[in-house]
Amino acid sequence: MDVLAPRDSAARGGRIGVLLVNLGTPDATDAASVRRYLKEFLSDARVIENQGPIWKFVLNVIILNKRPKAKGLDYEKIWNRERNESPLKTITRSQAAKLRATADAIDPAIMVDWGMRYGNPSLDSRIEALAKAGCERILVVPLYPQYAAATSATVCDAAFAALQRLRDQPALRVVPPYYDDAVYIDALATSIDAELKRLPFKPDLILASFHGIPKSYVDDGDPYPTHCYETVRLLRARLGLDETKLMLTFQSRFGRAEWLQPYTDMTVQSLAQRGVKNLAAVMPGFSADCLETLEEIAVENAHIFKANGGENFAAIPCLNDSEAGMAVIAHLVRRELQGWI
Repeated sequence: MDVLAPRDSAARGGRIGVLLVNLGTPDATDAASVRRYLKEFLSDARVIENQGPIWKFVLNVIILNKRPKAKGLDYEKIWNRERNESPLKTITRSQAAKLRATADAIDPAIMVDWGMRYGNPSLDSRIEALAKAGCERILVVPLYPQYAAATSATVCDAAFAALQRLRDQPALRVVPPYYDDAVYIDALATSIDAELKRLPFKPDLILASFHGIPKSYVDDGDPYPTHCYETVRLLRARLGLDETKLMLTFQSRFGRAEWLQPYTDMTVQSLAQRGVKNLAAVMPGFSADCLETLEEIAVENAHIFKANGGENFAAIPCLNDSEAGMAVIAHLVRRELQGWI
């Protein structure tokens, strides 16, 4: 994959790299591709902290034999067939391309690229490419508004591990979490308002669903839920909604351990059984639509809602590469490049 280089590519030194990073995706929907992706993802000690012999047995003997086919079928439901890739890869590429135009106006020495923490294009390959292209400084942009060790920290781990393999290392900065940034909150509110106006029904309430993490991680000091609560508090204030009209939940739990609650799927079921007929869900922790938003929320949870008496369900798109979404990314990049440009 080519780095999105500035128009004047004659000068090789003194450049600044900006690297957008998202979680990752399988290269294809077949079981072998999904298995490779899951093995890399679930072998990360930031994601599954106890990587002892019991977990390795569960991962290699049970999970990697059973889950890849089922997950591949889930990816099939949302796959971008025109490009033969997941929507997450399509959107992240577009975010980088649109940021290129903004970067040109800031400084022609800036080079923009994108990568994935797991799968391809790998984060380490893109850092190496930027360094080889003459970038003496690199700004890494983890596209996670709320910090979690399993997301933001593992990006830093991988970025610094990539630097270990370079003799001539560029300087590195990392964009901090932006869960309470006014531009981010305003973008969410603007997007939600616009999407609600397009719906053929009026939701009785809105769920703000965040990816969950095990409760034990929080007990050990992970600030993630605090960031999620603050995002929703600010979003409620911006939209003029109270906690009965904008509810916070956590999705995507995995395994038997207790995760952050309330669980999204159980809340959706309970609301439908209590007589809620119209429901919308927004996923503020995801910067781009992916399997967890397009399939888990828009398909699985919509089915749960309607199977339990609900009538209308809508999954509000993530900020993606929309005007509002790109305003957030450009704002973060401009702010964090201060002193470099």
